Amino acid sequence: MEPSISQPNQPRSAPIRVLIADDHVTVREGLAAIIGRQPDMVVAAEATNGRECVDRWMECRPDVALLDLRMPILDGVGAIEAIRRQDPAALLIVLSTFDTDHDISRAVMAGAKGYMLKDAQREELLDCIRCVHAGETRIPPMLVAKLAAGVSGEALTGRELEVLTLLAQGHSNKDIGVRLAIGETTVKSHLRSIFGKLQVLSRTEAITVASRRGLIRL
Repeated sequence: MEPSISQPNQPRSAPIRVLIADDHVTVREGLAAIIGRQPDMVVAAEATNGRECVDRWMECRPDVALLDLRMPILDGVGAIEAIRRQDPAALLIVLSTFDTDHDISRAVMAGAKGYMLKDAQREELLDCIRCVHAGETRIPPMLVAKLAAGVSGEALTGRELEVLTLLAQGHSNKDIGVRLAIGETTVKSHLRSIFGKLQVLSRTEAITVASRRGLIRL
């Protein structure tokens, strides 16, 4: 019988160090518990707002960060931009309740490598972390479709967004004109342009579509 040859121990890969940034303590604790149970991951730090997220990233240089879009002091997009100015290779994943094409587009343009919704299955989230750490970009197909739909439409101008916001607040054409110091005829012209760009036929439909796309907040 030939003597057995022992194989050298394979070096174990270092765990993925994850930074969690969310202003809701229950969300942070839940994510920390899920990540902490994974043999290939560890929670490197936590942050309660966007500014703290930037500071924690610079202090501990984690492998991946999970961050919310809506955070006090500095929002998620602002945090992504600030981190990537200092660390262009940073791997950042947005974990949000918001799924409008406007939110997704802002995050991706800022440099997010992943975008997940907070109601995603646990394994989906963990798979996203692993894939982004491996160099991939991860956005669920449903969100990619929303992003494509938003990008394909013509963008509203700043003035049109102002008119649309006042419209959503219930103001009449005359009131909008007074508030923006423009004539009522000009307001109607802006509304026609808004309806065309959003591909809608009524004021109510314009507000609904704009809200769904994240252009206005109701």
